[in-house]
Amino acid sequence: MLHTAEIIHWVALIVMGIVYTARLLWLFQFKAGGDRSAPANQEYTNRRKGAIYSMANVAMPWSMESTRQGFVFYLSFVFFHLGVAAGILLAFTSTFEVTRKLLVMPVFSTILLSLLIVGFLVSVYRVFRRLFRPLMRLISTPDDYFSLLMLTTWLGLGVATHLHVMGRAGFSSEVILAAYLYLTSFFLLYVPFSKISHYLYYPFTRLWLGRALGHRGSMPVARG
Repeated sequence: MLHTAEIIHWVALIVMGIVYTARLLWLFQFKAGGDRSAPANQEYTNRRKGAIYSMANVAMPWSMESTRQGFVFYLSFVFFHLGVAAGILLAFTSTFEVTRKLLVMPVFSTILLSLLIVGFLVSVYRVFRRLFRPLMRLISTPDDYFSLLMLTTWLGLGVATHLHVMGRAGFSSEVILAAYLYLTSFFLLYVPFSKISHYLYYPFTRLWLGRALGHRGSMPVARG
């Protein structure tokens, strides 16, 4: 069962790569429109500076009012995505005997497990936030609920998988690792067709926005 899970895991990764390649080929058929407005404030900024600032925006919580006023929510955003990254890393390191050795290294193991636990807790919070906040319910789709619930389950199972690989008592069944790999494979197949694939377009949208606003002289925002 575990060997089959590993094969499906890598096949699903190949399928995701093919779908993403097809999406990008489709995207590159369209040429980004140029800005028709006259350049402004060019002594302060330009297209290149605007593009760099826009691409780095996610790592600058002080640059947007929403993150300045809701810094705790910004931190939850950061740790949620770090937890997902840790889950992906766990899925691939746990499939090879060579890379499994990383999981027993104290520093690496502690960081990975901590990110998985925090990511799981933030994901649970996001489920309740989407269910009980009227505004979130208004803008949510079935795909939002399904993706978030599955991610929460996946992160929780990731914690159990990490404990299994570490050989902790009560988490010694290979079924846990197989279940985690099967669920990871499902995500690899599902994500390219869901709203989660928004991250694929993030660099392109931020680049275009930064170039446009840099040309207009409004990104980065002038201070003082």
